[in-house]
Amino acid sequence: MSVHRQKKITVSVLIPFLVFTLFFSVMIWQKYRSSREIPVPTQQNAKAYRSVTLFFAAEGTQLAREARDVGSCDDENACLKNVLHELLNGPVGKFEAVLPEGVAVNSVRIEGDLATVDFNGAFSEAMISGSSAEMLAVYSVVDTITVNFPHIVRVKLNVDGNAGVILQHLDLSDPLTADYSLEQSPSPAPETTSGDADTKRREGGAR
Repeated sequence: MSVHRQKKITVSVLIPFLVFTLFFSVMIWQKYRSSREIPVPTQQNAKAYRSVTLFFAAEGTQLAREARDVGSCDDENACLKNVLHELLNGPVGKFEAVLPEGVAVNSVRIEGDLATVDFNGAFSEAMISGSSAEMLAVYSVVDTITVNFPHIVRVKLNVDGNAGVILQHLDLSDPLTADYSLEQSPSPAPETTSGDADTKRREGGAR
């Protein structure tokens, strides 16, 4: 066999081998590189949830705030409806629900600084009797809306399209504004007596 023919055979074998080796090396490098990369959360996942504030009853006489994560939304009316649905779902902590069971949101509408919420008939028919219970129920809705949507100043509550609803003790014919005076006051810090202060000073000196 001539030297030229041997070289030709060698080259014809070597080229496929080099191509295969190069391809295999690239595959290994890409796999190594992808395993070392830290996944970056997408913008959609980063905005998947947002924190809102809901008002529930504390000890049956006052309103208290509870934080909740809800799904994000692009339309403001849809956002408001999501917040109200969470309010209707009730508290997950130590507080108490103030809205009657069976209450549902028919529709919501935001126009400037006014939000109009239309509830189903259970809002008025199943409302717990008593002025305090009505105040807590109504203002849990009003305060929840105004806290989470600061540009909303007035809230109009309708029932099955009726804009002139009058509960046993509350007239809902006109829009309402927030009333945070119903909110539970923060617990005061425990007072330190002079004896406790002397003891702490002695303990600090002993250290």
